[in-house]
Amino acid sequence: MSELPEWARRLDLAPHPEGGWYRETWRSDLTIPQSSLPLDYTGHRNAGTAILFLLLPGQQSAWHTVRSAELWLYHRGGPLLLEVGPEQSDATSHLLGADIAAGEAPQFLVPPGHWQRARPLGAEPCLVSCVVVPGFDFADFALGAPSD
Repeated sequence: MSELPEWARRLDLAPHPEGGWYRETWRSDLTIPQSSLPLDYTGHRNAGTAILFLLLPGQQSAWHTVRSAELWLYHRGGPLLLEVGPEQSDATSHLLGADIAAGEAPQFLVPPGHWQRARPLGAEPCLVSCVVVPGFDFADFALGAPSD
């Protein structure tokens, strides 16, 4: 599947640099001054940000890391395999989805600075939200080696 379903087109998503589709839905008006953040932040940050993020069957996000904590929230579609670790080689797998009895979780927290990548399992697109605190800034984002 390479074309967005009608319901996803209504979300006004754009291609994401790491793969998949996204749209920022919230950026806090509250900002945190650099002096109140850990030393590795290069400037002030919004208190938090949120995006909608969609992966189609056969797509996967590239390995990437974000300096801040990132909370993944499952919305619809098939389950999403999320791989997370302090290094790509130390990643563990987590399933996001609606079937809690099958071991899927409706949300998962990626710790600050951890590597992550995601891919849908099955034949349905998977829609999630990602909330980043302190807020996302591309200065805090790094892509890793290409996904295998």
